[in-house]
Amino acid sequence: MKTDQIKLEFQNEYKGKVITPNGEIKIGRGEDEYAPYHLLYGALGSCYYLTFLALCRKQKLEFDRVKITIDGEKHETSVALLKEVIVDVEIWSKDDKERITRAAGQGAKYCSIYNTIQSIPAEVILKVKVYDEY
Repeated sequence: MKTDQIKLEFQNEYKGKVITPNGEIKIGRGEDEYAPYHLLYGALGSCYYLTFLALCRKQKLEFDRVKITIDGEKHETSVALLKEVIVDVEIWSKDDKERITRAAGQGAKYCSIYNTIQSIPAEVILKVKVYDEY
């Protein structure tokens, strides 16, 4: 199954944009700009939540709101791969706590980005083209 294609554009500095089918996201270190781990953790959290939400709807579970906090730690090596990622989920619900907790666990089990990060290394294919004309 193919995913959406995105594009990134940069000038000769660390300022750029992610161009998605639905809009653009600014990349950089300034105000209203996002760094790589902001985007990675945002992708993880939003995928996890969407999966959890689908499970709750399927199981007819109700909640008022969810807060997801994600942080992590990298190895201290030349290529600092992730050592661990912590996904801290808080759920406000008057529904059965055991069923909500189970749905939260299933959210992790069925979230594709959660599982992708957990199973790294993945095969990434790099293709490069260099142009001498502008």
